[in-house]
Amino acid sequence: IQRRETDMGDFHQNGLITTLHNLGQRPIECMEKELETFKKDRPMGLVLPSLFSELQGPALSKIVDELTSVPYLNEIVIGLDRADESEYRHALDYFSRLPQHHRVLWNDGPRLLAIDKQLKDIGLAPTHLGKGRNVWYCYGYTLASGRSKAVALHDCDILTYDRRLLARLICPVANPNFSYVFCKGYYARVAGNRIGGRVMRLFVTPLIRTLKKVSEQNEFLDYLDSFRYPLAGEFSLRSDVINDLRIPSDWGLEVGVLSEMKRNYANNRLCQADIADIYDHKHQELSADDAEKGLSKMTIDIAKALFRKLATNGDVFSTEKFRTIKATYYRIALDFIDTYHNDAIINGLEYDRHQEEQSVELFASNIMSAGDHFLENPMDKPFIPSWNRVISAIPDILEQIKEAVELDNEEFAR
Repeated sequence: IQRRETDMGDFHQNGLITTLHNLGQRPIECMEKELETFKKDRPMGLVLPSLFSELQGPALSKIVDELTSVPYLNEIVIGLDRADESEYRHALDYFSRLPQHHRVLWNDGPRLLAIDKQLKDIGLAPTHLGKGRNVWYCYGYTLASGRSKAVALHDCDILTYDRRLLARLICPVANPNFSYVFCKGYYARVAGNRIGGRVMRLFVTPLIRTLKKVSEQNEFLDYLDSFRYPLAGEFSLRSDVINDLRIPSDWGLEVGVLSEMKRNYANNRLCQADIADIYDHKHQELSADDAEKGLSKMTIDIAKALFRKLATNGDVFSTEKFRTIKATYYRIALDFIDTYHNDAIINGLEYDRHQEEQSVELFASNIMSAGDHFLENPMDKPFIPSWNRVISAIPDILEQIKEAVELDNEEFAR
């Protein structure tokens, strides 16, 4: 499914956050030429958090091919997880075709693990493996290198990637005439002949609408509800934002980052941008039988992130309140199924109503699981400390990270 050149996106501004639409088909060459002028004042970088397994799939190879044609990037930082020495060597060769200055962080290598242990010893290391930890160390290296003042991040499993996505994502924070410090990407999730994005459609939006009914923190919830795709893994920010950013280490990463931006900045410094006509990536299994995997774990982590944020704003939770949230969510989510069913039909798309209702039933149950965990672990520390705090404890930590990455590159690139 592709937008025709004559098609126009909507230009409606709703909610608290500025929406930057794709109102036409501006040539990528025009955008990139403009971005090249911006890089004189605001050099740009890209962070790619990756599992080694993604180097063996079709999406990342196409992403790297597209990035070789991007003229305005000053730096690309790749965070490599779950890789042994031979796989790290392979990654160095794999990314060597990138013409931009780039570095691969071997997160499982002895040098970076030694830094991680040093941080663990004083209680400042990420407590969970995963994307949040990977992104946090990539941001640390980005601060250490000093090569970028505007930094974009996107996933490495985007099957429909082209370099227009990156240009539209980074432009709002790279343009020196704009005041935005953060931009969230959004897009329509349509894969093949089906509507995608189950967790966003059937869990996050209905849960936010539910919490608006039962919580007094409507300003924050209205803020979250202003984002068209709060779970998008694509966002960009000014590099000085990174210093104070506390990154969640679990599947609450995207919601947690939005929460942090709300805490640190006024709404008029934040925006969202339409970055892709079509978007498809690796699909997670529902994993109804295992709450530690797939969409089941994702929804529990996201719910915990939302409950924690509301609690810090003064909401009081109890088992009875979580039961009310579950019941209200279930009714709202079923109404959304009607909405999406009709939307699919009018667009000629397939829609499996039974599968959608099964998902809602699991997600409703997971609300109670997240609530139980919240009540049982009141001292849970979901955020990785900000880099400002880490630098305060270990003043030369960024230099240590940069040296470790450079030494790894020199030793294993041969």
